[in-house]
Amino acid sequence: MTQILHFTLPDGGEREIAVRYALNAGYAGRDTEQVQHHVDELAELGVPAPNRIPTLYPLSASLVGRPEVVQVAHGKTSGEAEWALVVGDGPDDLLLTAACDHTDRALEVHGVAWSKQSAPDLLGDVAWPLRDIEDELDDFTLKAWVRHGAEEQLIQDGTLAQLLPPAYWVKELGDRLRPGTVLLSGTIPMIAGVDQFADAWRVELTDPRGVTSKILYSVERLAEAWD
Repeated sequence: MTQILHFTLPDGGEREIAVRYALNAGYAGRDTEQVQHHVDELAELGVPAPNRIPTLYPLSASLVGRPEVVQVAHGKTSGEAEWALVVGDGPDDLLLTAACDHTDRALEVHGVAWSKQSAPDLLGDVAWPLRDIEDELDDFTLKAWVRHGAEEQLIQDGTLAQLLPPAYWVKELGDRLRPGTVLLSGTIPMIAGVDQFADAWRVELTDPRGVTSKILYSVERLAEAWD
C-alpha cells in the first residue's frame, strides 16, 4: 500500500506525495575527519564500519510516515535529527523537510541496515521547494530534543552546513531519485551526556526567516515476548 503524505508549503500551499521508495544516508557529514572519528567510536561499541563513506541504505517505503507513537521492542532505540529530500513528479520537483530516523541501537551492532529497517522514518509537516532555498541551506538550523518524564533536553543542535547538501545526492544518485522517493540525509552529532533513550523526541528544521518544519512523537515500549 502506497503511503500518501501531505505537506504544507511556506507560502501556505499544500502538496501531496505518494511515497514509493525510501533511502537513508549515513556517515554523511561534510567534515570527513569528524565522520571517521564517529565511525571509530561506533566500532568500539561493536557497530560494524561501512564499506563506503558516505553510505546509503535502501528501506521499505512503508517505514516512512508521521506516527504520533513509535512502538519499540526494548529500551535501546532512539531518533536522529535529519533533513529529508522528497521527490515529487520528477527530478526537478524536489521538496525539503525535517526528518527523524528512529533506530534500534541494540540491533545496530549486528548490522546498521537491519537496524534501519526496524523502526520508522518520520517526516516534518512543512516542506520547502528545494529550488527556492538551495542558496541558503547552510543557514537552516536543525535541532532535536528528548523528553524523559516531564523533562525535555536539547540533544542535537546544528545547521545543514554540517551535512552533505541535497545537490550531492542528486548528482550521485541521478535516476535513482524516482518520483515518490524519500531520501534521509544522515544526522549531526548528539550532545554529550544527554540520554538518547527517551520517552519522546521532537525535531525542528528552521529556515532563516523562522519558518519551521516539526516532528513530535512519543516512544512506547511493547510488552515482553512470550519466549
